[in-house]
Amino acid sequence: MPILSSNYKPPIYLRYGHLSTIYSGLFRRVNGLEQERERLELPDGDFMDLDWSYANQHSEKVAILLHGLEGNAQRPYITGSAKAFNKAGIDACAVNFRGCSGETNRLYRSYHSGATEDLDAVVNHILETKNYKDIYIKGVSLGGNMALKYIGEPRDLAKEVKAVVAVSPPCNLHSSLKELLAPKNYAYAIRFKKHLVDKL
Repeated sequence: MPILSSNYKPPIYLRYGHLSTIYSGLFRRVNGLEQERERLELPDGDFMDLDWSYANQHSEKVAILLHGLEGNAQRPYITGSAKAFNKAGIDACAVNFRGCSGETNRLYRSYHSGATEDLDAVVNHILETKNYKDIYIKGVSLGGNMALKYIGEPRDLAKEVKAVVAVSPPCNLHSSLKELLAPKNYAYAIRFKKHLVDKL
C-alpha cells in the first residue's frame, strides 16, 4: 500500500497540529453544497442515513465518504470532499454511521471501524439501485480504517469498486487508543468520551 507524501504547507498560524485540528472543526464552513438524505434500511432492522450530492452533469461515478470517530456526513472534511468530488464530475454518497445522523439508531448497537458489513450494505445498495460504473471509497480516520479492512477481507469485491483512499487511518487501534489517552490529547479523549456516553 503506497503511503503518499504531501507538499502541503499549513499557514504559519496553523503550524501547530492541535491548532489546525481545532480551527478546522470550529471555523471551517463549506458553502454551496446541496444534499439529499436517503435512509438505508439494514438487514438487522437498524438504519443508516446517506447524504447524497451530485455533479452538475449526469455521472457514472460515485464516491462513498466515511467519517471518523463521532463525526457525521455534515463535518467540513466530509462536505468539503463531497463538494470537490461533485466539481470533478463525481457524485458523492456521504455515509452517517449508525447513530451519527442526529437520530438515535433502533438497536442497542453502535458503529465501529470493524463494522464492514455496514459499508458492504452501502456498496450493495448503490449497486442494486443506481447505475454507477465506478465506485470510489474515501475514509477519514476511523472511516479510513474501515475502508482498508473492507477491501482486505476475503470477499468478492464488486468490480465497480475502483479505488480506496484512507486519510489518517488508525492502522493499529491499540496504539492509537494509547496515543489518544496521552496527557497531551486529554481534551480530545474527554470530548469523544462525552459524545459516546451521551448516545447510550
